[in-house]
Amino acid sequence: MDEHKVLVEECIKRDPKAQRRLYDLFASRLYAVCQRYTKSTLEAEDVLQESFIRIFNSIEKFRGESRLEYWMKRIVINTALNMQRSKLYMFPMAAVEDMKEIHSTQDTLASFRFEELLTMIRSLPAGCQVIFNLFAIEGYSHREIAELMNIKEGTSKSQYARARKLLQEMILKENRHLYETPIRNSSHTKE
Repeated sequence: MDEHKVLVEECIKRDPKAQRRLYDLFASRLYAVCQRYTKSTLEAEDVLQESFIRIFNSIEKFRGESRLEYWMKRIVINTALNMQRSKLYMFPMAAVEDMKEIHSTQDTLASFRFEELLTMIRSLPAGCQVIFNLFAIEGYSHREIAELMNIKEGTSKSQYARARKLLQEMILKENRHLYETPIRNSSHTKE
Protein backbone atom coordinates (compact mmCIF):
# COMPACT_ATOMS: atom_id res chain seq x y z
CA MET A 1 0.00 0.00 0.00
CA ASP A 2 1.22 3.50 -0.89
CA GLU A 3 2.82 5.33 2.06
CA HIS A 4 0.77 8.46 1.37
CA LYS A 5 -2.46 6.47 1.13
CA VAL A 6 -1.88 5.05 4.63
CA LEU A 7 -1.04 8.53 5.90
CA VAL A 8 -4.24 9.95 4.37
CA GLU A 9 -6.32 7.19 5.97
CA GLU A 10 -4.78 7.96 9.36
CA CYS A 11 -5.41 11.69 8.87
CA ILE A 12 -9.06 10.97 8.02
CA LYS A 13 -9.28 9.33 11.45
CA ARG A 14 -7.89 12.61 12.91
CA ASP A 15 -4.74 10.91 14.19
CA PRO A 16 -2.54 13.80 15.49
CA LYS A 17 0.69 11.89 14.79
CA ALA A 18 -0.36 11.29 11.19
CA GLN A 19 -1.31 14.94 10.79
CA ARG A 20 2.09 15.95 12.12
CA ARG A 21 3.83 13.57 9.68
CA LEU A 22 1.81 14.98 6.79
CA TYR A 23 2.73 18.51 7.85
CA ASP A 24 6.42 17.61 8.25
CA LEU A 25 6.50 15.93 4.82
CA PHE A 26 4.98 18.79 2.83
CA ALA A 27 5.12 22.05 4.81
CA SER A 28 8.39 23.36 3.42
CA ARG A 29 7.41 22.77 -0.23
CA LEU A 30 3.95 24.24 0.29
CA TYR A 31 5.43 27.19 2.16
CA ALA A 32 7.47 28.02 -0.96
CA VAL A 33 4.17 28.23 -2.89
CA CYS A 34 2.69 30.46 -0.17
CA GLN A 35 5.66 32.82 -0.42
CA ARG A 36 5.13 33.35 -4.14
CA TYR A 37 1.54 34.53 -3.60
CA THR A 38 2.12 36.81 -0.62
CA LYS A 39 4.02 39.99 0.14
CA SER A 40 5.59 38.99 3.46
CA THR A 41 6.76 36.07 5.54
CA LEU A 42 3.92 36.67 8.00
CA GLU A 43 1.30 36.49 5.23
CA ALA A 44 2.91 33.32 3.84
CA GLU A 45 2.79 31.71 7.28
CA ASP A 46 -0.90 32.67 7.61
CA VAL A 47 -1.67 31.13 4.22
CA LEU A 48 0.20 27.94 5.14
CA GLN A 49 -1.61 27.63 8.47
CA GLU A 50 -5.03 28.25 6.92
CA SER A 51 -4.19 25.81 4.12
CA PHE A 52 -3.34 23.01 6.51
CA ILE A 53 -6.57 23.62 8.43
CA ARG A 54 -8.44 23.24 5.13
CA ILE A 55 -6.36 20.20 4.16
CA PHE A 56 -7.09 18.42 7.43
CA ASN A 57 -10.79 19.37 7.27
CA SER A 58 -11.19 18.04 3.73
CA ILE A 59 -8.65 15.18 3.62
CA GLU A 60 -11.47 12.66 3.16
CA LYS A 61 -12.17 14.27 -0.23
CA PHE A 62 -8.74 13.23 -1.53
CA ARG A 63 -9.53 10.42 -3.99
CA GLY A 64 -6.02 9.63 -5.14
CA GLU A 65 -6.69 10.78 -8.72
CA SER A 66 -3.58 12.96 -8.51
CA ARG A 67 -0.53 13.00 -6.28
CA LEU A 68 -1.23 14.01 -2.69
CA GLU A 69 1.22 16.91 -2.90
CA TYR A 70 -0.53 18.22 -6.01
CA TRP A 71 -3.96 18.04 -4.32
CA MET A 72 -2.57 19.92 -1.32
CA LYS A 73 -0.91 22.51 -3.59
CA ARG A 74 -4.31 23.29 -5.15
CA ILE A 75 -5.68 23.99 -1.67
CA VAL A 76 -2.72 26.26 -0.91
CA ILE A 77 -3.21 28.21 -4.15
CA ASN A 78 -6.95 28.59 -3.49
CA THR A 79 -6.27 29.74 0.06
CA ALA A 80 -3.65 32.26 -1.10
CA LEU A 81 -5.92 33.63 -3.83
CA ASN A 82 -8.85 33.93 -1.46
CA MET A 83 -6.75 35.71 1.16
CA GLN A 84 -5.42 38.13 -1.49
CA ARG A 85 -8.83 38.77 -3.08
CA SER A 86 -9.51 42.02 -1.23
CA LYS A 87 -6.06 43.34 -2.13
CA LEU A 88 -6.41 42.63 -5.84
CA TYR A 89 -9.48 44.79 -6.45
CA MET A 90 -10.75 42.12 -8.82
CA PHE A 91 -13.88 40.05 -9.08
CA PRO A 92 -14.19 37.03 -6.77
CA MET A 93 -11.97 34.17 -7.84
CA ALA A 94 -13.16 30.68 -8.54
CA ALA A 95 -11.63 27.66 -6.85
CA VAL A 96 -8.77 25.87 -8.58
CA GLU A 97 -10.44 22.52 -9.20
CA ASP A 98 -9.49 21.44 -12.69
CA MET A 99 -5.88 22.54 -12.70
CA LYS A 100 -3.72 20.37 -14.92
CA GLU A 101 -0.67 18.81 -13.34
CA ILE A 102 2.35 20.01 -15.26
CA HIS A 103 5.73 18.39 -15.05
CA SER A 104 8.30 20.83 -16.30
CA THR A 105 11.57 22.49 -15.57
CA GLN A 106 9.67 25.48 -14.13
CA ASP A 107 9.78 23.73 -10.76
CA THR A 108 13.53 24.43 -10.68
CA LEU A 109 12.80 28.17 -10.59
CA ALA A 110 12.10 27.85 -6.87
CA SER A 111 15.60 26.56 -6.19
CA PHE A 112 17.48 29.08 -8.37
CA ARG A 113 18.41 32.07 -6.17
CA PHE A 114 15.08 31.60 -4.45
CA GLU A 115 15.32 34.48 -1.98
CA GLU A 116 16.29 37.03 -4.66
CA LEU A 117 13.57 35.87 -7.04
CA LEU A 118 11.02 35.76 -4.25
CA THR A 119 11.84 39.33 -3.25
CA MET A 120 11.40 40.45 -6.85
CA ILE A 121 8.12 38.56 -7.32
CA ARG A 122 6.78 39.91 -4.03
CA SER A 123 7.57 43.47 -5.11
CA LEU A 124 5.26 43.18 -8.13
CA PRO A 125 1.83 44.83 -7.94
CA ALA A 126 -0.67 42.27 -6.54
CA GLY A 127 -2.48 41.57 -9.84
CA CYS A 128 0.79 41.11 -11.72
CA GLN A 129 2.13 38.90 -8.95
CA VAL A 130 -0.85 36.53 -9.03
CA ILE A 131 -0.99 36.29 -12.82
CA PHE A 132 2.79 35.81 -13.08
CA ASN A 133 2.59 32.94 -10.59
CA LEU A 134 -0.38 31.31 -12.28
CA PHE A 135 1.11 31.59 -15.78
CA ALA A 136 4.87 31.27 -15.35
CA ILE A 137 5.07 29.05 -12.29
CA GLU A 138 1.85 27.01 -12.20
CA GLY A 139 1.52 26.66 -15.98
CA TYR A 140 -2.00 27.99 -16.56
CA SER A 141 -2.90 29.39 -19.97
CA HIS A 142 -4.15 32.96 -20.21
CA ARG A 143 -7.59 31.59 -21.11
CA GLU A 144 -7.63 29.48 -17.94
CA ILE A 145 -6.48 32.43 -15.82
CA ALA A 146 -9.18 34.63 -17.34
CA GLU A 147 -11.84 32.04 -16.47
CA LEU A 148 -10.41 31.45 -13.00
CA MET A 149 -10.25 35.14 -12.11
CA ASN A 150 -13.29 36.28 -14.10
CA ILE A 151 -11.25 38.73 -16.17
CA LYS A 152 -10.63 39.08 -19.89
CA GLU A 153 -7.89 37.00 -21.49
CA GLY A 154 -6.27 40.20 -22.71
CA THR A 155 -6.11 41.48 -19.15
CA SER A 156 -4.25 38.35 -18.12
CA LYS A 157 -1.82 38.75 -21.02
CA SER A 158 -1.20 42.43 -20.31
CA GLN A 159 -0.70 41.83 -16.57
CA TYR A 160 1.75 39.02 -17.34
CA ALA A 161 3.62 41.21 -19.85
CA ARG A 162 3.79 43.99 -17.27
CA ALA A 163 5.07 41.54 -14.62
CA ARG A 164 7.75 40.24 -17.00
CA LYS A 165 8.84 43.74 -17.90
CA LEU A 166 9.05 44.77 -14.25
CA LEU A 167 11.01 41.62 -13.35
CA GLN A 168 13.39 42.14 -16.28
CA GLU A 169 13.99 45.72 -15.14
CA MET A 170 14.71 44.50 -11.60
CA ILE A 171 17.13 41.87 -12.89
CA LEU A 172 18.90 44.39 -15.14
CA LYS A 173 19.14 46.84 -12.25
CA GLU A 174 20.58 44.11 -10.02
CA ASN A 175 23.08 43.07 -12.71
CA ARG A 176 24.15 46.68 -13.29
CA HIS A 177 24.66 47.06 -9.57
CA LEU A 178 26.90 43.99 -9.53
CA TYR A 179 29.01 45.20 -12.46
CA GLU A 180 29.30 48.78 -11.24
CA THR A 181 30.56 47.79 -7.81
CA PRO A 182 34.34 48.23 -7.83
CA ILE A 183 36.31 45.13 -6.98
CA ARG A 184 39.46 45.74 -5.02
CA ASN A 185 42.37 43.56 -6.00
CA SER A 186 44.87 43.60 -3.17
CA SER A 187 47.78 42.39 -5.38
CA HIS A 188 47.62 45.60 -7.47
CA THR A 189 47.29 48.17 -4.71
CA LYS A 190 50.07 50.64 -4.02
CA GLU A 191 51.63 50.74 -0.61
